[in-house]
Amino acid sequence: MKAEYLLFNLLILAGPLIMSFEKQIRFAGQWRHAWPAIVLVAIPYIIWDALVTGSHWWFNETYTLDFRLAKLPIEEWLFFFTMPFAALFSWEVIKFYYRRDRKLRLMRRVRYGLYSLQLAGLIFFANGKEYTGLMLIFLGAAFIIDRVLKTNLLLRSRFFIYLSVVIGFIFIFNGYLTWRPVVLYGEAYQLGWRVGTIPIEDFGYGISLIYLATIFYEKFRRLRSVN
Repeated sequence: MKAEYLLFNLLILAGPLIMSFEKQIRFAGQWRHAWPAIVLVAIPYIIWDALVTGSHWWFNETYTLDFRLAKLPIEEWLFFFTMPFAALFSWEVIKFYYRRDRKLRLMRRVRYGLYSLQLAGLIFFANGKEYTGLMLIFLGAAFIIDRVLKTNLLLRSRFFIYLSVVIGFIFIFNGYLTWRPVVLYGEAYQLGWRVGTIPIEDFGYGISLIYLATIFYEKFRRLRSVN
């Protein structure tokens, strides 16, 4: 069915959108921070997606509508808004129910090593594994931005609960996209390692997308509270 990817996007969005008005979580009151963060992060990812569509990956016309914008189906554009929105809603739920957040001092040292992901990404990119390389560059950038903006999500225990939820989203969303398959890949641009039907790079891609959206969401919230 050509509208299948569209319907899947709407399904991902529906639950968090409706539950945003739940009286305890009240995520609707945070939309003024969530949507600017989502849009800001979506811009580089959409550019990345548009530039590599047709080489790193392409979209199966059996499951997508015919309309294309910058070579991308409208459903792919929606992906960069529906998945981060669902993730940020989950972040607020975790914050509400997991109040005993702890600082992880060990991660202060670990994250210095994580910055080197950008160097590893450049090496992979230069050797033809362009998707692997770009994923590592963006993931490394997320760790650096978290430090520079002083959000320091990586140092919080609740972030790792959130990370497990994000990985669950990737299994659902990317598992669907690769199982149908809605998205087909140029194997030459990646390592070729898969978890089920999901390329290992998709996990880094999804984590970096959500991580960055959450960093800016938290930063915008803090700026508003200061003002």
